[in-house]
Amino acid sequence: MNKSKLEYIWLDGYKPTANLRSKTKIMNDFDGKLDSCPMWAFDGSSTRQAEGGSSDCLLKPVCIHPDPVRRNGFLVMCEVLNPDGSPHESNGRATIDDDDDDFWFGFEQEYFLWNPETNLPLGFPKDQTPQGQFYCSVGGKNTFGREIMDRHLDICLDAGINVEGTNAEVAAGQWEFQTFAMGAAKAGDEMWIARYLLERLAEEYGLAIEYHPKPLGATDWNGSGMHANFSNTTLRTCGSKETYEKICEAFRPVVNEHIAVYGAYNDQRLTGDHETQSITEFSYGVSDRGASIRIPIMTVEKGYKGWLEDRRPASNADPYKIAARIIKTVKSA
Repeated sequence: MNKSKLEYIWLDGYKPTANLRSKTKIMNDFDGKLDSCPMWAFDGSSTRQAEGGSSDCLLKPVCIHPDPVRRNGFLVMCEVLNPDGSPHESNGRATIDDDDDDFWFGFEQEYFLWNPETNLPLGFPKDQTPQGQFYCSVGGKNTFGREIMDRHLDICLDAGINVEGTNAEVAAGQWEFQTFAMGAAKAGDEMWIARYLLERLAEEYGLAIEYHPKPLGATDWNGSGMHANFSNTTLRTCGSKETYEKICEAFRPVVNEHIAVYGAYNDQRLTGDHETQSITEFSYGVSDRGASIRIPIMTVEKGYKGWLEDRRPASNADPYKIAARIIKTVKSA
């Protein structure tokens, strides 16, 4: 009899930022298919998702990937449901209005490898070397944690996560990886599993993954974001500058609604400096990394057939909620 380890992964109810949770289910002669993953439950009173007197929450499997690290292992991303089967209030995935997978999303996840002993990024320079030399860098005085980044990349690819690239970022110990998926829910699923794999890998090195958008405080260092690249059939095919501008303008009156789901403490990052627009302003422009929304130069060169990039989401934001809000705004246009 073959025994498989299914790691059920979900998001808890902590606010303002949810945490990943997981537990292992052992199954006999598992065929590796999502439809064969049963519903499960957990103690919601321990995750701020239920009261102790009625603590059961349900886990509905929505995505499965092989686990390259654990023998006979699988990674099962789950939605959290109430006991009656309705979506839990913490369930951002259930708010996505993209049943036909018309929306494609590419997320650019920035993060710091964080040393809990020093409470500073890995390799953070004691002499306060200005940022800049660390971006896409090489060499022992500039690059810290490449082994972790490379191992994470390999694990994600082996798991079937569609990672499209990685790079060292502008601060010491800061890295980025990019994922892409056709379908908003799938894009969120894969980003959360990639985050889970990164967190689990960091355990081996005694490090933490820091997603705070400005972990170094009011210093002259870039924060961390999760830029959201998005398109639908209209953006991919319209060939119209006017249509692009109409969609961009639809974001202007709902700035607050977007910021509300773009990550906690984002006001510390969106200051108007360090390649950001102010959190209270809205702008868009071609190839403008200081704008709220950037129209990529490749989109323009292809005759306004491509995608847009919302540069405001923070590194700690929930990709499900980001996608849901962007879809709502684009559809309103």
